[in-house]
Amino acid sequence: MESFAGQIAVVTGGGSGIGRALVQQLAAAGCHVALCDISEPDMAGTVELCQAAIDRGVRITAHRCDVASESDLNNFREQVAQQHGAAHINLLFNNAGVSGGQSFLRDNREQWDRVFNICWGGVYLGCRVFMPMLLASERGHIINISSINGFWACMGANVEHTAYSAAKFAVKGFSEALLVDLRKHAPHVTISVVMPGHIGTDIAINSHKLWLGDADTMNAQQLDSVRERWSSFGADAAQLPDDTVRELLRKGGEDFRDNAPTSAERAAQIILAGVQQGQWRILVGNDAQALDQAVREHPERAYDAGFMQIGPAV
Repeated sequence: MESFAGQIAVVTGGGSGIGRALVQQLAAAGCHVALCDISEPDMAGTVELCQAAIDRGVRITAHRCDVASESDLNNFREQVAQQHGAAHINLLFNNAGVSGGQSFLRDNREQWDRVFNICWGGVYLGCRVFMPMLLASERGHIINISSINGFWACMGANVEHTAYSAAKFAVKGFSEALLVDLRKHAPHVTISVVMPGHIGTDIAINSHKLWLGDADTMNAQQLDSVRERWSSFGADAAQLPDDTVRELLRKGGEDFRDNAPTSAERAAQIILAGVQQGQWRILVGNDAQALDQAVREHPERAYDAGFMQIGPAV
């Protein structure tokens, strides 16, 4: 797909982060976009950023949709067909995601299942629901967003990350299997699986808000759960005052976003370039490249305490 001009793209999680950057760059390239998210204000912000493209005739539509819900996605598909006046789409970006459910043993099942159902279920259902519209196109391409946690199932030797990692491993395996399936049964539809490293987005901030609410309004039980989690990493957090916990949460989310080695805008550029070049496997960021190499070269040591010091700087 050498040009995005005149194509129709669906982007899930288009209200912020990589999703917002993808929508902006696709629109700037002349691609019509239907984006979805659970936050209507965030989607309105994305649409506003695309106003110059809209003024040139690019169609941008925004749709509230929980990607873990098949009925929501079915409604989204019908709205796309109606508002874009087409029975097909050309590009499907299964991008929506959330963090949480770190421990299978200690975190509550509701949170664990919710993370898995968004990060994996949203990709699976997105492909199920929009496959007829992809098959109806002359040329279609699926882009499934996995993660470095799709080949390395933690955030470090002492930092569990089970729900997110299990989901992202599923996305990677499904995408690779679908590559062969499509080649055999629908060769005009192709696929890319994307493994971003640390990207500067609001995922940490948004995930904290989803599970714990805004830092300023967290209750005593929620604050204690944060202290307990930090203590499990070896931090001396038990006696931290409430205001300090709140400030550290705010600063942690902002630092994750603002001090990342790769911006959301750069991540979107790498993804779209990979799609245009026909890459089925797209690593995003030098950290992703280095970690991928280290895991391949030393798989048996991937979860050892000293693994981050192996080979290239990860």
